[in-house]
Amino acid sequence: MNCEDYRQALGADPNYDGGTAHLRDCAACRDYRGGMQVLEARIGQALAIDVPAVSVPELPDVDAGTVVALHRRRPAAPAWFAMAATVAIAAILGFRMFGAGVQYESLADEVLAHLDHEPAALRVTDVAISDDRLLSVVPAGVANLDHGAGLITYAQTCIINGKKVPHLVIQGTAGPITVLLMPEERVDEAVQLAGSNVNGVILPVGNGSIAIIGAGGERLDTVQQELLQSVTWTT
Repeated sequence: MNCEDYRQALGADPNYDGGTAHLRDCAACRDYRGGMQVLEARIGQALAIDVPAVSVPELPDVDAGTVVALHRRRPAAPAWFAMAATVAIAAILGFRMFGAGVQYESLADEVLAHLDHEPAALRVTDVAISDDRLLSVVPAGVANLDHGAGLITYAQTCIINGKKVPHLVIQGTAGPITVLLMPEERVDEAVQLAGSNVNGVILPVGNGSIAIIGAGGERLDTVQQELLQSVTWTT
């Protein structure tokens, strides 16, 4: 099992316990597994809704002679049905918090929020993804991307503004740099991004745009030039 196979297995199940031999010899994948489990715990906490116990007040004594009989109603739903409904509501809330359905005021806000959803992607490593993996995330029908962009260590298809976009991570001088290739998100001018300990920019590229976000002290000038020379939209 190689790094790519192991990480794909973790993506399907963060508690995946296979590949022990590979995990023992690969510190990068051990760090990746730790990040995925932290993210899984955060999602679990978001879905854990504390439901207060139901208390039924005592009813006053009633004179049976003054009570009108009612037709028998359907029996109340069993307790398990209410519990299932609670779980379904929690799942919907968690889905809205971490994915589709969330509304953002701007493309910049959504890009910054997306970084918080995938912390495991931002790891320092010298292991590049395979060419096959890169081609599966950035197919020729979307863009032509060569390796002049730098050491690409992460590639995943993500959703931005309801559209599938390639999410890449390139190793920079101050840490990992996130790159989102958005061929269908047009911006009229460069949009500066500022967040907690990060800086970045959304650059107009033809009829689309590229978001580049690094650590607070990262110089993005060189990366911007390399990406602008390396990416050519084919859509």
